[in-house]
Amino acid sequence: MKEKKQNPRKGLSEKEISFISFLELKGRYFFTLQDTKGFFKDANERGVYLHRLRKKERVIKLNKSKYFLIPIKARNSKWSEHPFILIDEIMDGKNYCIVGKTAANYWKLIDQIPFAFEVWNTRRHGTIKVLSNKLVFKKHKLSDLPESTEKEIYGHKFIIATKEESKKWK
Repeated sequence: MKEKKQNPRKGLSEKEISFISFLELKGRYFFTLQDTKGFFKDANERGVYLHRLRKKERVIKLNKSKYFLIPIKARNSKWSEHPFILIDEIMDGKNYCIVGKTAANYWKLIDQIPFAFEVWNTRRHGTIKVLSNKLVFKKHKLSDLPESTEKEIYGHKFIIATKEESKKWK
């Protein structure tokens, strides 16, 4: 006798669906706590609902006040976002630089796809895994950050080491 597979997706409440659909209609997949103000009575209720959405794998916390919404159209809560966009959103678009093999691969200096995405910044350090991407943050003084340039991918800007700086990492 065949065993029935259980549906891994957990149901969403009416309030969660209205919140997610509002953000999706606005195209706001990266959102802050300010974007949630009209939906919840107070900060406690907001925290409860965001916690539930995180447990149901519909929302990923990027930093203290920024979240990433996994769209409803994502199958089994699996979604992919370009790592450069994730890095820029986590760092709030300032005081960071994508370096190492990641930058060398971006400039086509090496063909090897990087295992981890190395980011030099002024605020945080450590390794985190977001949406199957390993991000390695290394803390440095602002004066120690390599020469960088601002580029755009899928309509989103990010900061990466220049081609000359990336040649050092080859």
